[in-house]
Amino acid sequence: MRFALQNNHNAPRASFWQTLTTFTVTRLLIAALLLVFLSLNSARPFIDTEQLLYWQTCILYLLLSIVFVGCALFFRRGLLTQLAVQISADIAVISILYISAGGGRSGLAILYLFPLAGGAILAPQILAFFFVSTVTLILLSESGYAFLQLSGDPAILQAGLYGAAFFVAVYAINRLAAKLIKQEELAAERGNELRLQESINRLVIADTGDGILVLKHDGTVITSNPAAERMLGIEVPRRPPLLTLSDHAALAPIAQAFHSWFHSRVASPEKNVGTGTAPESTFVLIKPDNSRAAASEGNAWAGRRELTVHLKLRFARIDTDYALNDRSVIFMQDVSDIDNQAQQLKLAAMGRLTASIAHEVRNPLSAISYSASLLREENRDPAQTRLLEIVTDNVARMNRMIEDILRLSRKANRPDAPLALAPAVAGTLAEFLETRAISQEIIFVAPIGTHYVWFDVIHLQEVLVNLLSNALRYASGNPGSIRIDIVAPSAHRLELHVKDDGASITPQVRAHLFEPFYTTSSKGTGLGLYLARELCLNNDAVLDYEYRTSVASNNVVPAEPGGRFVITFATVMPA
Repeated sequence: MRFALQNNHNAPRASFWQTLTTFTVTRLLIAALLLVFLSLNSARPFIDTEQLLYWQTCILYLLLSIVFVGCALFFRRGLLTQLAVQISADIAVISILYISAGGGRSGLAILYLFPLAGGAILAPQILAFFFVSTVTLILLSESGYAFLQLSGDPAILQAGLYGAAFFVAVYAINRLAAKLIKQEELAAERGNELRLQESINRLVIADTGDGILVLKHDGTVITSNPAAERMLGIEVPRRPPLLTLSDHAALAPIAQAFHSWFHSRVASPEKNVGTGTAPESTFVLIKPDNSRAAASEGNAWAGRRELTVHLKLRFARIDTDYALNDRSVIFMQDVSDIDNQAQQLKLAAMGRLTASIAHEVRNPLSAISYSASLLREENRDPAQTRLLEIVTDNVARMNRMIEDILRLSRKANRPDAPLALAPAVAGTLAEFLETRAISQEIIFVAPIGTHYVWFDVIHLQEVLVNLLSNALRYASGNPGSIRIDIVAPSAHRLELHVKDDGASITPQVRAHLFEPFYTTSSKGTGLGLYLARELCLNNDAVLDYEYRTSVASNNVVPAEPGGRFVITFATVMPA
């Protein structure tokens, strides 16, 4: 069986040249050691004829070794030719030393193993056997000549054993080298296939519209695709320090959803057997950094999408046999466009509904309310009076619900000029305190300077009154129990925070907080917060309830995370 190099000797791989280079460097070391050994054990003068032959041979071998190293490093052509020349030189030099030193009695026959092993590794099997046959013939010839000269013990048996041992060693080394080369070829082929597959995967992942995040179990992002970076509005680093979801405020909803899924999967692994994917999807609303969006006009982040991105998250876990290689994948789909389309359909349906309500419901309610008023004036029975009051209260509640729906159907028109936010909030707050005769103090903090937003002033008053009424219901009533802050987290974003000192809304209630007709109060209609959020959306703003950590009064110890209503406005122009 021929060695693999023979079939491809015109274009040997780089590993063959590296092996040949190692072979030549080893020869250089052996030649230097021979000179050192000769210097330390030389008992006869340098000019002695036999001693001079040793010195000349070793020096010539050292010079040849240097030439061979240079050829292997800088003249990478004809690998098989270089190998044959080098091994022939090795055999010639070692034979001179071997014969001059007395043949088998010198013990130098072991030096033949070096060039023969190199030939067994790099040369075809036939060429390797040719070299070992040549060495065997030299050993036998020297022993035969000594026998004919009757010069002591000819050591013919020893030469034969050396030759047989060399044949066995060369064959074993050649077979092992052949297997290693086959393994190397297979590994190289698999490596090329893997690199090709990685290139295809990168192309597919980069071109897909869904965002992909690969994370560790602690939420550290290992890699991502461009779609994910566009959705999140950040650039994910590829080298340490890596991005951790929990360390980025804008990515807190994704971090919470991921940790909830991860811990639930660890607690109940049977839910994900076979797929590694949670059975349900999760929807989150994040506020990406829109500074990248502001850098280019007319991109996909224009308008309200600069404020929030509604993402559908799907989680998957990559299970391996090694805990250190445990990875999870988040597939993100931007459903903001779907939300926009649903909003348009909802407004159209709401317009048809309000037309029917105004004609079919409002007029009968007016008649019921008028009749109840007449009956209450004529009736003197306390029991019937109480029943009439119940009728009147429920008529008022139904009428209030209809008014909310009618206001919701009115799409905001873009104002002619931007609204100065701080004065508008201050005016609405003063009117709210005056009309409700509230004695408690409400803290209002605005940043230095005047900030303008595109928002209908009537709609802003309705949203603020709704949020303040909700805060007044749950606040303690102490001075400063309600706080309004205008916050500018970046140059392209402005937020209005409304917070009270009451208990924060639980995550279970938070999940349904802005759904229509959902309320935790027996006196509410369940349309107040829904109406406030829809009015904000009509003005290209976003209303949400967020959990944030505030700084304590001493500005040193951070307070516990608390909930607050946050309005994020669209276009912001600081004065």
